[in-house]
Amino acid sequence: MATGAAVAAPDRQVINIQADGSAMYTLQALWTQAHEQLQVLTIVCVNNSYAILQVEAMRQRTGSSFLTTLSGPSIDWVALAKGMGVPAGRADSVQGLAQLMKEGLAQKGPFLIHAALVAG
Repeated sequence: MATGAAVAAPDRQVINIQADGSAMYTLQALWTQAHEQLQVLTIVCVNNSYAILQVEAMRQRTGSSFLTTLSGPSIDWVALAKGMGVPAGRADSVQGLAQLMKEGLAQKGPFLIHAALVAG
């Protein structure tokens, strides 16, 4: 949705707050943002899980978390973003997040922040 909003309103800054699980479904949007130089600041809230799938697994009483975790290997959102042509940084604290938000909002084009919600 953030890419569409940025295309529809190119004179406005878009801030996209997304969880890592859902971001895995739309990773290719980063390339489009870089290609079109869209003003999108993406904050990926990293908890290393498909949390919505964990809820559904619990409802179905499957008891398995094997397919709902995003670890082993861990996903490096900074490397993924840079590979798509999007500058990025990792925030491990509120202060780090604030600094990276200032940096991302100050530049032209997209920027991604890997906001670590859990250690690792």
